[in-house]
Amino acid sequence: MSYDAILLASFGGPEGPDDVIPFLENVTAGRNIPRERLEVVGQHYFRFGGISPINEQNIALIDELRHELKNRGVNLPIYWGNRNWKPYFTDAIEDMQADERKNVLAISTSAYSSYSGCRQYRENVATALDKLGTIDMSISMAHPYSNRLGFRTRSVEVLLDSLQFLLTENHAIDAIQVLFTTHSIPTDSALTSGPEPHEAPGEYVRQHVEVMNDIMKMVNISSLLKPPFQLVFQSRSGRPSDPWLEPDINDAIRQLAVEGNTTAVVVVPIGFISDHMEVLWDLDTEAMATAEEANFMYIRVPTPGTDEDFMVALADLVEDALHDGVTRTKPAGLCSGTCCPNPRAQLATIPGV
Repeated sequence: MSYDAILLASFGGPEGPDDVIPFLENVTAGRNIPRERLEVVGQHYFRFGGISPINEQNIALIDELRHELKNRGVNLPIYWGNRNWKPYFTDAIEDMQADERKNVLAISTSAYSSYSGCRQYRENVATALDKLGTIDMSISMAHPYSNRLGFRTRSVEVLLDSLQFLLTENHAIDAIQVLFTTHSIPTDSALTSGPEPHEAPGEYVRQHVEVMNDIMKMVNISSLLKPPFQLVFQSRSGRPSDPWLEPDINDAIRQLAVEGNTTAVVVVPIGFISDHMEVLWDLDTEAMATAEEANFMYIRVPTPGTDEDFMVALADLVEDALHDGVTRTKPAGLCSGTCCPNPRAQLATIPGV
């Protein structure tokens, strides 16, 4: 396929205190969330000056990806649009239209198959195109990329360093619990993630388990260390009565304290590509406090960010799309018409490739 631009599709975040509540209203639109709840969540942002780090991180990612692609002779301009804050998808599309871009490859800042992490972005971009009227532009979304080796390389390296440090601090290897964490989603959405047939536990969980197991396998090969590990979840929202993926990371830490076999936890946020607010607050603030209450030593591994191997993985993703997937392995069936259905309505989407 011949593309003439890349669109980084992201979540967005406030740029100052005055943006926080309007941003959260965008995030929760149509869900009847009380303003009091928004103000509680807003305090997470106010603690960091009302600024989400995700925007600066996206700018850095764009710069590094552009550099990696240029080194390969791929000179595609990269635009940036968000679901919930400026620059919105309509802003990015208008910029691309002004620059006469015709065939655009979109890349989501979520690495996994799920409604909110993949299909919803495809809906958002389709809605933006429809809102702007007749535009001579085709936009396709690249498939999820959690299977790429470069997505997990930094986690392996830092996890190894963390385990070896804890051993020097006299923690027994079987007393070090590795918690692989990701965003919780409704169990119904988890079950219908990925293409049909939708079978338990769903592609979202399967992909995370695959990443977790691969990281631990590489750690064991490199060091022969075999600490206990498990997949946990964080950042749950929605009504308490609705079932979401569990266990929550804080509940998992408390359970480890009850069992009495753990002295340290190493948290690996495999569900996120950058250290945005849900990492800084949910992990570096809340989960750390829970670990301190349990008298556990706590280490949090960084996300891929702009790690060189991760940039290689994203550049490979672009080249796969440019060459119709013949140069590297593409996960079978992802981004089909039956992937990750909208639980509330059937909306138009841009195609997945």
